[in-house]
Amino acid sequence: MRLHSLLAMTDLGLRLVTGEGELERFVRWVVTTDMLDPSRYLSGGELVLTGLQWWREPADSEAFVSALARAKVAGLAAGDALYGEVPADLVAACEQHRIPLFRVPEHIAFATVTEQVNRHLSTGRAADLSAILDRHRRLVSGEGLDSVLELVERNLGMPCWVVSSTGRVIAGPAAPPPAALRTAFLAARRLPHVSTVDGTRYSLFAVDPDGTSRVADWFLVFAGDYKDWHEERRTLIGELAAVVSLERARLDDRQSSEGRLAQELIELIVSDAKTADIVSRLELTGLALSDRYLAVAATADSGAVRPRELRALLREILHDRSPAAGVVDDEAIVLVALGGDTSLDDRIHRAVEALGPGLQGSRLSVGISGAVEGEGLRGAIEEARYARRMAAERPQPTSVVRHDELATHMLLLASVPDEVRRMFRVRLLDPLINYDKDNRADLVNTLETFLELSGSWARCSEVLHVHVNTLRYRIQRIEELTQRDLSRLEDRVDFFLALALR
Repeated sequence: MRLHSLLAMTDLGLRLVTGEGELERFVRWVVTTDMLDPSRYLSGGELVLTGLQWWREPADSEAFVSALARAKVAGLAAGDALYGEVPADLVAACEQHRIPLFRVPEHIAFATVTEQVNRHLSTGRAADLSAILDRHRRLVSGEGLDSVLELVERNLGMPCWVVSSTGRVIAGPAAPPPAALRTAFLAARRLPHVSTVDGTRYSLFAVDPDGTSRVADWFLVFAGDYKDWHEERRTLIGELAAVVSLERARLDDRQSSEGRLAQELIELIVSDAKTADIVSRLELTGLALSDRYLAVAATADSGAVRPRELRALLREILHDRSPAAGVVDDEAIVLVALGGDTSLDDRIHRAVEALGPGLQGSRLSVGISGAVEGEGLRGAIEEARYARRMAAERPQPTSVVRHDELATHMLLLASVPDEVRRMFRVRLLDPLINYDKDNRADLVNTLETFLELSGSWARCSEVLHVHVNTLRYRIQRIEELTQRDLSRLEDRVDFFLALALR
């Protein structure tokens, strides 16, 4: 702000005594002093408030004002309380050194002047910083967020952190904010939200409240209560959120070559691709065939969390492991190398459960496979997807099913090499699939229903809404095409396993 703005602050009642030609000077801050020579505590641009305790004789005015001139202060405001008026020798010294001089009425406390001037200064700084951030938003330098947050703290005295929904501090001061703020952000009925931890208030803002679900979003943490801020400072938060959102988009790997290769790898594994094709793509992705892997699959109901957000969320949970992630049929799937971590599934389980408060009525279902070698990736993903379907049947907001909760046959199938599994399924089911496709028949569905109902002819025909003779014809056709006998237990088991491998 400029010195002439002080005269417009009518509540203060400041009166200009001398220095009318210098009122375009900028005020950087307010300092109160009664030292005869305060110059070593000044750095230029200050509005100096004084109660004249230093004044004993006319010569003191020259010493005091010359010290202010050397420090290049913006102006001086002297109080009436001690002498009832500003001494004439002080006015003369200010005129000689071209220091604008204001008179502070006796009934106005210096604290009131300081508070109001600093509030105007903060408002101006917020507006200036908003413009800086707007430029930064347009020209993201790629240096990361820490430099931006340092700029905010240095100019406004506002410590700020960027935190993910999993509680990871993305950027900010070295001392992290309280961990409880993560739950406060997820559980808040509306944002922004003020949370008090150990007697200190913090303001929480979503980075992208309109475009990203709460559990997948990042959030900003500020020390203090945003309701006490001026409108300009609140506008600054919007600009800062835009900068953070751009940085997050820059870090999104979906458009990078690594991200595209990971998506293609997941699609290959889920499809009928040959093991050799999967292995070659695995190496291109940067993953080693000799490593051991976990697969994780996740979905959310009600559309509250989009598949791409689930993909990003799983990558965030495993951010230090560089997982290969993709989306297939609206299901987020990741492969992550275990390394020496034997408790990775526990970590994933805890992280998912902690997201519950942010789901806001939706349900998040996650399946985790057992550890497999590189050649068993298809089995791991199928196991994770099967576990995820089991999790979706549970009523709680977050449900995680791990491999040790699966049926025994799924554990057995997961341990079989991918190529063996594929050939087993192709040999038994492909004749039926091709027949259905060529004749618009329903043999695969008939087989599945027949096995689910333990071979009951009457119940199966009722469920399929066909005559029992029609059902017998279909079963006979299945046996002819596959050279199997559905009256034999071992053949029924083979068909059951083949269907589980789809």
